[in-house]
Amino acid sequence: MRWGRLFAGLLVVGGIVFGAFGGEYSTLNWWQLKSQVREQEDAIATLRVAIDSLAIRATMIETDSATQEKAAREKFGMIRDGEMLYQVEHGR
Repeated sequence: MRWGRLFAGLLVVGGIVFGAFGGEYSTLNWWQLKSQVREQEDAIATLRVAIDSLAIRATMIETDSATQEKAAREKFGMIRDGEMLYQVEHGR
């Protein structure tokens, strides 16, 4: 009877240890995967925010004349009649 209890206890402890650390999909591995899933979900949320802001910007450039003018001035250096363009070169 004493050996049976000892064996059963060792078997239970062994099963717990194996469940936590052993096998292809251990509990530790599961925790790591769960952490990676959370990180990827955060990255996806960040990218969705960026996509939404870019979509809003694209719509503004397509439809809003003030935004079109600002983009043309900033990107292409365009000016209106009668304006002078000054370019500042930064020294090294």
